[in-house]
Amino acid sequence: MYKRTHQNIHDWYQQYGRLDLPWRNTDEAYYIYLSEVMLQQTQVKTVLERYYIPFIERFPSLKLLGEAPLDDVLKMWEGLGYYNRAKNLHKTATLVDQLPNNIDELIRLPGIGKNTAHAVAAFAFHLPVPIMEANVKRILCRLQKLLKPSEKKLWEIAYEMLDRVRPFDYNQAMMDIGATICLPRNPKCDICPLNDICKGQEEPALYPTKKKRIVPTREENILVRVYNDKLALNQRKGKFLHGLWGFKSVDVPNCASEYIGEVTHAYTHFKLICKVYVYYENNPEETDYFTEQEIQKLAISKVDEKIVKLFLATM
Repeated sequence: MYKRTHQNIHDWYQQYGRLDLPWRNTDEAYYIYLSEVMLQQTQVKTVLERYYIPFIERFPSLKLLGEAPLDDVLKMWEGLGYYNRAKNLHKTATLVDQLPNNIDELIRLPGIGKNTAHAVAAFAFHLPVPIMEANVKRILCRLQKLLKPSEKKLWEIAYEMLDRVRPFDYNQAMMDIGATICLPRNPKCDICPLNDICKGQEEPALYPTKKKRIVPTREENILVRVYNDKLALNQRKGKFLHGLWGFKSVDVPNCASEYIGEVTHAYTHFKLICKVYVYYENNPEETDYFTEQEIQKLAISKVDEKIVKLFLATM
């Protein structure tokens, strides 16, 4: 049924696909798994330019990653965001030295859901299974003129369309078509290798229906405690930014503290506004104090980096 479509996809991929991406030119399952985790909610350019190669150089195998302290892993992940990805990656590495080549077994590992399991199976082990990420979902919705399809429906279409003879190139091509041709806005339908079967190309922007997102704002008071020219930081224990070092949030700043300004940071689900106060201590009230140079070696969040810069600018 899709023989001609598959050929169109492969011809396009050989001519226009991103064939030189490093995770497409390796048989090492760990490297491919790492790329899939890094690319969740993150652009290819960011991963490629700043994180993928340095991370592999620091942790060249799944075994060595599992043997490394979580702090070291978080430090290498610093700035990439969504730190649960790094924690789950590390936890998986403590459980297995080699990734299983079975989707059901992959899904049992920390942080590996259905989408990631299929991607690892398809790209690391060349199993005849489809992948399902945002670009592919958009393509499938437009091909079938689906406004609000269920995940089950999308997987059914994905399995039906799959080229089981050449699943690796097919899946890579589908992602590239979504990233460069079947764009969210102003898609290039006239040069798309799928335009002969696409039902939604007259009004592609309709598919799928976009969800309206209202991003709430959260405000916090941050108290920077200073003792002997060192700053107090605490390693976070809660779910949010767990494992990273940061400054404490307080309900009411100490009466002797000085307001030095505010920093903002946008997360996926909310915008954070931090009003920053500094309190110079005569006696240490915390347990961990660090110099500026020592802080640079810690794994801290972007918003805490901004707070450090604000503090240093006011000195």
